[in-house]
Amino acid sequence: MTFVEALRCRECGKTYPVAALHVCDHCFGPLEVTYDYDAIRANVTRESIAEGPQTIWRYSALLPAESPGAIDMGAGCTPLVRADRLAAELGLGELWLKNDTVNPTGSFKDRVVSVALAKARELGFKVAACPSTGNLANSVAAHAARAGMRSVVFVPSDLEPAKIAMTAVFGGTLVAVDGTYDDVNRLCAELTDDHEDWAFVNVNVRTYYAEGSKTLAFETAEQLGWQAPDHVVAPIASGSQLTKIAKGFRELVKVGLIEDTPIRISGAQADGCSPVATAFADGTDAIRPVRPDTIAKSLAIGNPADGWYALDEVRKSGGAIGSVSDDEIRDGIGLLARTEGIFAETAGGVTIATLKKLAASGVVRRDERVVAMITGHGLKTLDAVTERLNPTFTIPPTRAAFEAAYSQED
Repeated sequence: MTFVEALRCRECGKTYPVAALHVCDHCFGPLEVTYDYDAIRANVTRESIAEGPQTIWRYSALLPAESPGAIDMGAGCTPLVRADRLAAELGLGELWLKNDTVNPTGSFKDRVVSVALAKARELGFKVAACPSTGNLANSVAAHAARAGMRSVVFVPSDLEPAKIAMTAVFGGTLVAVDGTYDDVNRLCAELTDDHEDWAFVNVNVRTYYAEGSKTLAFETAEQLGWQAPDHVVAPIASGSQLTKIAKGFRELVKVGLIEDTPIRISGAQADGCSPVATAFADGTDAIRPVRPDTIAKSLAIGNPADGWYALDEVRKSGGAIGSVSDDEIRDGIGLLARTEGIFAETAGGVTIATLKKLAASGVVRRDERVVAMITGHGLKTLDAVTERLNPTFTIPPTRAAFEAAYSQED
């Protein structure tokens, strides 16, 4: 069963029935799912959660849909890795990595898509659709194939080849658009009026889709022994993930699953698409749209829908938002891989490189329990790093040749 009460505007507070709505018709603010937290507290315990499936659906009481089996591809319950070697490099004490590279299609988007399409089927939608910077397209196409739904996904035409292939292989319709993600998103917003039986997961059912990101907070707390971390560092694209992580921790407090302790949240962006980081640095609430120019294409949203809400969450928590160059992103990918054996895509490089900066400046402190969100697998963005990755040496097939070359390694 679900404990959803209604949808509520995040700006004016007007409430709406549980339907395919995402924008307030009074003030045009975004809608958010509200729950009966008293009922959840009375029905859900740490023990009942532990008895649930090893997926995000163990937290179904705090999600806005029930999971038909076809929509549960096994997203979630990803490793929370103690990263002592990376912590030592960064001068930190206790550092953990939430490793979402191991989700079914290699990114955290499997969490949000599983929730969105479960709700879309409840609401009677027949086609799964989305605008995407890549990872979402992969996930929507895969989940639609699993559920026997048609999929129609839209991506910028300059997307990484690996993400194009990882979407096309599932057999749905893949539309490449000459333009930025913001152009793609605008087109899909217009198409929702023309295709009423299409669930654009991050447009007309975005209200439900976004709730899937809360499971990053739920799992982190459970894996830490039902304790909250002191500081979370997450990448910012639209800003939705960061805001829902914050909401997830608050909900755990409301239903009595964790104690109410301060949690600082910091955000990470690429220099080539950093409207939220810029607003933070300038001390303003105005987030000015930019035209993205970065290798971190999964974060390349120049006009982030939830940017102001992410900015607000970070400021209220006492965190910070930083940005890093493309070279720093590549260095972050390499640092994570050589210290902890995790190969992250460019978004992960943004997170680690920003964490490095925030640690060096004292924003992220040595006395904090820190969790960094690693949201996608490096095989999706090989083109960003291949020029740096070559054989250590090339030799003829003789022992002498190997020993001679290997002796130069030191």
